[in-house]
Amino acid sequence: MAGRETYADEKKNGYSSPSANNSKDNDGKPRARPSRPTNSNVVAVSSYILALRPWSFSASLTPVFLGSALAYKVTDLWNLHQGFLACMAVLSVHGAGNLVNTYCDFRKGIDSKRSDDRTLVDGILKPNNVATFGAILYAVGCLCLAILVMISPAKLEQIALVFFCGLSGSFLYTGGIGFKYVALGDVIILITFGPLAVMFTFLVQVGHFSLAPLLYAVPLALNTEAILHSNNTRDMNLDKKSKVVTIAILLGRTGSYVLYVLLLFVPYLMFAVLAFNFSKSFFLPLLTLPMAFKLEKDFRRNVLKEMPQRTSKLNLAFGLLYVASVMFSGTLPGIE
Repeated sequence: MAGRETYADEKKNGYSSPSANNSKDNDGKPRARPSRPTNSNVVAVSSYILALRPWSFSASLTPVFLGSALAYKVTDLWNLHQGFLACMAVLSVHGAGNLVNTYCDFRKGIDSKRSDDRTLVDGILKPNNVATFGAILYAVGCLCLAILVMISPAKLEQIALVFFCGLSGSFLYTGGIGFKYVALGDVIILITFGPLAVMFTFLVQVGHFSLAPLLYAVPLALNTEAILHSNNTRDMNLDKKSKVVTIAILLGRTGSYVLYVLLLFVPYLMFAVLAFNFSKSFFLPLLTLPMAFKLEKDFRRNVLKEMPQRTSKLNLAFGLLYVASVMFSGTLPGIE
């Protein structure tokens, strides 16, 4: 009959019909029908993953890849164990920083139904869940650091210095002092997810400091900063209402557009200089120029809804081609 499940359907869904499976117990009382299996665990896991904002992880991955490529040019070896642990440490700190951002923005009343991140606003997770998850990720990062100290040729104090500078930056972006709220968040992100991440990965594999990785990190750091700046420009009105001060607010709409253009296109000029003077392989990142021009056009037209995610996609392609250009080049200036 229509509207009723067959025995096969019920077996498929994880329970049997009363007629097929004795509907009464030994006392003659009706048995309780087993409940249908739920997918609550799947929903919970997906909620935690979404809270991490995985689309932003290109900002962590590409500096790690670049630091590893520069380390290879020095050692002529792939230090897979150190590279993997460095990647896990950086990703853990990045994910924890995203969760701290979610937690602090919610506590300060900045996030709303119109916000891009509504993990707490919509009640998907509870604030304590987010805070605990962030603490766990910071602990994972510290565990990776402890293992690196044992297997890396670098000194403990050197590795710890770079790591905890990065960890502090990810936390203080919105936690504690909250640099994001006083127009210094861009500076923190520019340093943390650029020079520090590249230097950390380079250091744990090579064993010593060098100025060169910091310089090679600049093009990637500028492109990564474009992700945050596009996000702040999109949320300018909401941030003003919440009394948050960002560089985008200070510059206004026109000034923010100019800064976004500089962040996007200055790295390409740097690559052109490197290509003409050192290795033609540095032309590779220029293959992403059509993507950059499309983003510039939409930014100028104020089409900003998905701009951070789209800029992140550019950042990943840009970064991977940059890493490839480093690998394909011959001798790199300053790398020895």
